[in-house]
Amino acid sequence: MSVPEQPPVLVVMGVSGSGKSTVAGLLAGRLGWDLEEGDDLHPDSNVEKMAAGHPLTDEDRWPWLDTVASWIQEHTLAGRPGVITCSALKRIYRDRLRGENVVFVHLSGSREQIGRRMTARTDHFMPAALLDSQISTLEPPGPGERSLTVEVGGRKPAQEADEIIDRLGLVAAVS
Repeated sequence: MSVPEQPPVLVVMGVSGSGKSTVAGLLAGRLGWDLEEGDDLHPDSNVEKMAAGHPLTDEDRWPWLDTVASWIQEHTLAGRPGVITCSALKRIYRDRLRGENVVFVHLSGSREQIGRRMTARTDHFMPAALLDSQISTLEPPGPGERSLTVEVGGRKPAQEADEIIDRLGLVAAVS
């Protein structure tokens, strides 16, 4: 897969605990691109709901996805590449974000691998108890979606970022 001709926006997606924030940070740093943590764009009500152990509904997600889409559009209109994290679990969510310059990078791993990561972290509002809900909601990117899937687990996030850069034919500004 190659990137679009205009500056791309990479949407690093996957279930909670898949490594989106870490990998996106590595990508943005190595490429010299803007970075946005999609979780920071959630309204307080969404964060409180998830922190209480309740999964979000589609109705909860739409305003957040619109904010993520606005960030993508701002970068597209300015001709600036960027990396943003967003679970983007369903195709209809990705449809809300999709554009000619958007590439979805799906971080995929086993429930066991991701569950271990989630229980090990202490700095995130999403409890590990919601992982099964996220996995059951996930619709992996399919045909017709500009995307690539990267298997996570068993190697360092830096190696995952290197794979993404290589597979997309990008040139790192910083090694």
